[in-house]
Amino acid sequence: MIHNAAQFDFKAPESISRARRVLIKPSAHLSAGYPVSTSRELLAKIIKGIRWISDADIVLLEGTPNGSPMQSVYQSLTYDFPRVLMLDVKDSTWVEVDNPLTKPFIIPTFWVPNIILSSDYLISVAPLKVVKGQGQMTIANLMSLLPVVKYGGVRDGWKTLHALGLDKVLADLYFTLPFDMGIVEARQKLISDGDPMHGTVEDVGKIFIGKPFDVDLEVTESLGIKADYIENIKLGREEVEF
Repeated sequence: MIHNAAQFDFKAPESISRARRVLIKPSAHLSAGYPVSTSRELLAKIIKGIRWISDADIVLLEGTPNGSPMQSVYQSLTYDFPRVLMLDVKDSTWVEVDNPLTKPFIIPTFWVPNIILSSDYLISVAPLKVVKGQGQMTIANLMSLLPVVKYGGVRDGWKTLHALGLDKVLADLYFTLPFDMGIVEARQKLISDGDPMHGTVEDVGKIFIGKPFDVDLEVTESLGIKADYIENIKLGREEVEF
């Protein structure tokens, strides 16, 4: 689950060989490179590993907090992978998906891009960030899959969801969108007081990979990072078998 970043190569699991479409969710909603966004280098390794065992369609999906087009952001991050479809959340067909929890923490249904439901394997790839004392990893990375026009408006990003309590929203989102794999790019750790583009950078030199909850939990425990949504997910997992 924990790899030395300098020696990391992505070995795709056997289940990907049976997939027709693999969806990768990078952290790429800001036009600044690593450690703000998922690095092109890591995505290239993941795509190479998938291609080694599968001819599945590979899709990258991301959305911006102000609803502006993603294409220019993809270009600024040099995400120019051959045979990879680069999609924008705002251009998606949205469907309402039920939260499987009998007693959701805060949100009983989410509007999500339909392509997520039609993909066979889902991967969340996120840089390691600590924002206002809270870790943001593979599960927090799923927030930008949600359409800003339904969750706060183009001026506020996902402000409505933040106001409800991010630790509860992320727990509900985790159960509603069961991603197959999470990868935390922890070559460095970005520590920020709230400005998403700036902060203090510390070297870590690791890549964490596994199931999204297991990966995020491993990061918090091994690096001493706090993430309140983890505790909520633990409570929810007592209700739903994973």
